[in-house]
Amino acid sequence: MKHLTRPAALVLSLALTLSLAACAPRESGGEEAQTTPVPSAEAVPSPSPTPAADPYDAVRAYWSEDQLTQEWGPEQPVEHLFFHPVIAYPDYAFSDAVPADRQKGLDDWMVTVDEYKKILQSLYDKGYILVAMEDVWSEVSDGGEARMVRNTLMLPQGKKPLILSFDDVNYYDYMLAEGFTSKLVLGADGQIWAQCTDPHTKETFLTQDLDATPILDNFVLEHPDFSLNGAKAIYSLTGYQGILGYRTQNDRDIPTDDPRRPEFEAFRQGEIDAVKPVIERLKETGWTFGSHTWGHINLGSETRSLASVQTDTERWLEEVGSLVGPTNILFYPHGARPDGDDWHKTGPMFQYLQSMGFRVFASVGVNDFSYIKTDISAVICDRLHPDGTTLRWSRDRYLQFYDAKDIIDLAVRPDLGVGW
Repeated sequence: MKHLTRPAALVLSLALTLSLAACAPRESGGEEAQTTPVPSAEAVPSPSPTPAADPYDAVRAYWSEDQLTQEWGPEQPVEHLFFHPVIAYPDYAFSDAVPADRQKGLDDWMVTVDEYKKILQSLYDKGYILVAMEDVWSEVSDGGEARMVRNTLMLPQGKKPLILSFDDVNYYDYMLAEGFTSKLVLGADGQIWAQCTDPHTKETFLTQDLDATPILDNFVLEHPDFSLNGAKAIYSLTGYQGILGYRTQNDRDIPTDDPRRPEFEAFRQGEIDAVKPVIERLKETGWTFGSHTWGHINLGSETRSLASVQTDTERWLEEVGSLVGPTNILFYPHGARPDGDDWHKTGPMFQYLQSMGFRVFASVGVNDFSYIKTDISAVICDRLHPDGTTLRWSRDRYLQFYDAKDIIDLAVRPDLGVGW
């Protein structure tokens, strides 16, 4: 395992205190006072004596133009799979240390590190190749109204295109107590690492073996033919507890006369400064970004008002978009479609979101559904979800990607049965 143990000399003194909060979706403008965060002590890999060549250059240049001879047209499906953060310590997550109801949620919606690695290997073995969303969909005008079109992809012979996305790569507080890694870090070696605290020993270290991001990075380095032009995956980010493990959310929920405000503002600026080089490196190595709304809000709720969506979107753009850059991709939290049905109608909520620059609207489904809307420049599409639920109960649907019998680790998961 690729771990670097944190030297004792690098332990930082903690100047602030933080009470871990449960990960509940936060509404913009809520009354709850925000706890003052603590900057986590970080382990940093020892610096390399001399700068090395960027290993991703070989990935980006692996396929030459004369090798891309297979046309993949608009009528052929482009599969899209998404993951939630992977469970680094399943023996802890599925133990008495975690409440039973939380264990059920983790089992339903997550995969373990080992399961994730097996899925990547199976996708590769079955001939899939990672492609970028922006290569699949484009907006054109042709001198008239703008509209979305499905592009024809040029692929290597025998390859099938695949989009990957990762929801909630924010490292919420609850994850820090349930067997997950805690943040992404740019190492002195120029590569992305994950910071992790072993829930058993409380040792903090850096790893490239327990987090979905560096695992995929290294898999692509080892199998550069798994990526077209260096493509990796899309982060689907909220903002209410910052991004990528950095508490970059602003202080609007703290009253103006609260004595903690100056302390929090200084802390937040430090987190922003720290995450910027991580974002830059991720972009350099094929990762892109999309919105999952700021507060993980249910856009399909009958009680959801347009005003609340506007406030949430403005906050996402202010706190997240300002850091990761423009995106035209919106991933629906809970898979819930705005206005109740974005396929057969275009309601005021959808119109507003489209006006804010979003063009690709992704929900959750059971097939490779996509539909170009004819009354507005937008495309709606579905994603499939490798997780405990589908591993247990949807084996047949996912056989084109992997066999759940070979993937699921029933030795560490709760005894909840399977459907095959």
